[in-house]
Amino acid sequence: MSDDRRPPEGPRPRFKRVLVKISGDALKGELPHGISNAAVEAVAAECVEVARLGVELALVVGGGNIVRGADAAGGTLKRATADYMGMLATMINSLALQDAIEALGQETRVMSALKAEEVAEPYIRRKALSHLEKKRIVILAGGTGNPYFTTDTTAAVRAAEIGAEALLKATKVDGVYDRDPVRHRDARRFDKLSYMDCIKGSLGVMDATAITHCMGNSLPIIVFSLKQKGNIRRVVMGEPVGTLVDAGPGDAPTDGAGAPPGRREAPAPRGGLE
Repeated sequence: MSDDRRPPEGPRPRFKRVLVKISGDALKGELPHGISNAAVEAVAAECVEVARLGVELALVVGGGNIVRGADAAGGTLKRATADYMGMLATMINSLALQDAIEALGQETRVMSALKAEEVAEPYIRRKALSHLEKKRIVILAGGTGNPYFTTDTTAAVRAAEIGAEALLKATKVDGVYDRDPVRHRDARRFDKLSYMDCIKGSLGVMDATAITHCMGNSLPIIVFSLKQKGNIRRVVMGEPVGTLVDAGPGDAPTDGAGAPPGRREAPAPRGGLE
């Protein structure tokens, strides 16, 4: 790593490795749909800033700016087909983000759960770990490779697989509220919630499958706004940004779950995977 990419002196990041879930809508900017170059470049700049702090960074990008599987299904279009279309949309977004990140001088790898070897590597956990150790930003495309699973669930599964210390969900709002803050001016934002608070309260943090997976692996979720520049950096530095979803009195890891945050399964051995 060249001198200008060494982690800066000063306070150390709170997390060594994180997974950031970015919605497809974040890449459309002010457009009604599709990809805004300005929006993609802004997200890329945030990610590169965090990577240059020395944080190992994986990304899961949604596809809702192009097609959202659950919404597209109907008529002759089956849900499974619509979900596969959504997975392909995540690949399109991942390639756009890859180019924007690499234009800033940061190495990346796009890894896909769907085979598309001309444009992306197949997702292999040990290989993803090797890329992260080499300080490459890993962009995880194609969902889980299976229909009926959201990109939120993909983010939860992949975060646990790679031993991320936190799942950061970048959204359009600055945390989790008791009701829609756009429609209700008196909506109350939570600073901290338990996993069961989210499931029982149907608060819309993530789908129940994703939250349950995080709870079973003691994986904290931090929900924050991507609209405020520098928020990803603030989160990884440990600043109190957004809403923290973590274990509460009624939350217990399921049988076979991982260790507490920061003490999960050790990564695969280094070397041999480029």
